[in-house]
Amino acid sequence: MSDLFSAAGLDQSAPAPLAERLRPNKLAEVVGQDHLLKPEGPIGRMVAGKRLASMVLWGPPGVGKTTIARLLAEETGLEFQQISAVFSGVADLKKAFETAKGRRASGKGTLLFVDEIHRFNRAQQDGFLPYVEQGVVTLVGATTENPSFEINAALLSRAQVFVLKRLDDAALELLLQRAEALLSRKLPLTADARIALCNLADGDGRYLLTLAEELFTLHPQASLDARALGELLQKRAPAYDKDREEHYNLISALHKSIRGSDPDAALYWLARMVAGGEDLLFIARRLVRAAAEDIGLADPTALLIANAAKDAVHFIGPPEAELHLAQAVLHLATAPKSNAAYVAWKAAKRAADETGTLGPPMHIRNAPTKLMKDLGYGVGYQYDHDAEQGFAGQNYFPDEMKRRQFYAPDGRGRESAIKERLEHWAKLRSEKSGG
Repeated sequence: MSDLFSAAGLDQSAPAPLAERLRPNKLAEVVGQDHLLKPEGPIGRMVAGKRLASMVLWGPPGVGKTTIARLLAEETGLEFQQISAVFSGVADLKKAFETAKGRRASGKGTLLFVDEIHRFNRAQQDGFLPYVEQGVVTLVGATTENPSFEINAALLSRAQVFVLKRLDDAALELLLQRAEALLSRKLPLTADARIALCNLADGDGRYLLTLAEELFTLHPQASLDARALGELLQKRAPAYDKDREEHYNLISALHKSIRGSDPDAALYWLARMVAGGEDLLFIARRLVRAAAEDIGLADPTALLIANAAKDAVHFIGPPEAELHLAQAVLHLATAPKSNAAYVAWKAAKRAADETGTLGPPMHIRNAPTKLMKDLGYGVGYQYDHDAEQGFAGQNYFPDEMKRRQFYAPDGRGRESAIKERLEHWAKLRSEKSGG
């Protein structure tokens, strides 16, 4: 250990960061993950039975993944060995496996903790398989990314995935209390500032303790209020990776809030995406999609407004265009909803695939030449504007195809009038065809 401190240019007696000094010494001290670690939880049951399975710990930064892995080794009698996919390559993996094989030969098991396991490529991940299958190592991988997308299916089939939660307010407050007990003094904060400090941490316990440690070094004459805290501490950017899962989770939340006619939730998710630095044009594209998919002809102006917001993004740009997106979101969320156009289009596409190359009936074919007229193109066509009530009621489907109904307006919003018209026309069509 002294060699590590020397290599880093540190004295071994140098004080460790507050977050390191507050690392739990047993699983029962880990905060915020009771759903996994309590005696009736899945990991708690494994520890009680001293039979640890390979697993992947999936969760945001600062929620205890490394700590849990280390304590699992201690409480199940396994040797803890750690590597990071950021700094390790094939040679490091081979060395780790050979060391574990040596331990196994002497009757000692190994818990191999792989931090950022998703950063290993597919071939490297496949390299774990024989050692996990043979029990040479009990693998505990840690990742902030969705394992479904980032970890090989073969490896996932040999490991259980456990989802760690971002730390809630109660867990963060408990960490602050432990820090105050360790240092034997209170944080120089008012009650509101204490809440604001937890909000700044955004569920990350390690970051919370880093902020707390900075505050402990201050000696203000009076407790800081929330405003003074905000001026003192630079707020970090929200955890939001525009090409990862969270990007799709938030746009999905925005779309579904619009579909669910909840303007307040929709505005919140829009604000979250904007705060995370999302491309405004990406948001605008989803609004245009939602206008057609979930509102449709119940409010045809929704599509116009969504497109206008898209144009504003191009024409005005951020940050001013954020307001145009907000207005579009509010219009879409408060508009009457209908997916009848969306359903009709999907049904029509299926019918087109099923019926292949059936041609239009002869009476609605174009007849620009004498030959085509002689062949009967256009014969019998009735001009609707000259028909009674402006409706001829002819058949416009292929002769070989029975009539189908794809579009069925549900009667909400402006589709109420459309539904009445279609029902009237259906009645006239039936009468004219003798049905």
